[in-house]
Amino acid sequence: MGDCATQKTRFETTPLALEAAFDGGKLTSDGGLVWLAKADEELGVCEEIASHVPEWRKGPSLRHSLVRLVRQRVLQIACGYEDQNDSDTLRSDPLLKLICGSLPETDGNLASQPTISRLENAPDARSCLRIAEALGELYLRERSKGGVPSRILLDFDATDDPAHGDQEGAYYHGYYQEHILHPLLVFDGDTGQLITALLRYGNTHASRGALSILKRLVRRLREAWGEDVHIEIRADAGFAVPEIYEYCEEEGIGYTIGLSSPIPGSKLSPKISLSGQNGTPRREGARR
Repeated sequence: MGDCATQKTRFETTPLALEAAFDGGKLTSDGGLVWLAKADEELGVCEEIASHVPEWRKGPSLRHSLVRLVRQRVLQIACGYEDQNDSDTLRSDPLLKLICGSLPETDGNLASQPTISRLENAPDARSCLRIAEALGELYLRERSKGGVPSRILLDFDATDDPAHGDQEGAYYHGYYQEHILHPLLVFDGDTGQLITALLRYGNTHASRGALSILKRLVRRLREAWGEDVHIEIRADAGFAVPEIYEYCEEEGIGYTIGLSSPIPGSKLSPKISLSGQNGTPRREGARR
């Protein structure tokens, strides 16, 4: 046997000759894709998103459907490959090809980086709104499977998404002290389900757009489950703005929103949780 671990070796036997290869064949390092693909199959997330992505391509011979492109991109990100350039390597990954509907050995590769880039640039503002609404409808469908809930807790969270290039919308944010995009996410605080998401500029205040989303969600939740469903919101100090308090008071929505004031020279700040309608503030130490 030679020194190379991947060299093929032939064994002369009677009556058959056996050949052993140690190159591993078609391998993948992302076995978890199977479970992610199964979850997407049951929820229909990628299919729903793809239905709101404009078709920018022309001609009768399109190699990849929009659903396939969206699934490739979403699952690539879910595995930690956010960079579009990673598509040029992963497009031949046997498992990624398989769950995107291609045979690992005989079918062509998945989409390359330029196609993925065009995919992400295709949706306009209206399309992005429709995608956000579609996520909300998926949440309503899944949450309703256990029956009509009597209480919904909306967790509003503004999070930092660091940007290390010249991405559109990336700006320096003084609180996070780096260049970021500043998406707004809304979760069900009891089940952990994502309700909707909004991508925002990096220098956007945490509360920007929160009231608009809250109004849409409250209206849709009450349409789906009736006026009797009790709705509460929970958020940190970034959402401590008068318009959110006023709306919650007017609509009978319970709220727990942090209020913080900085302590000079310290990363610790006293934090007040303002709870409910006309709730009693309580002060507690908190690290921002």
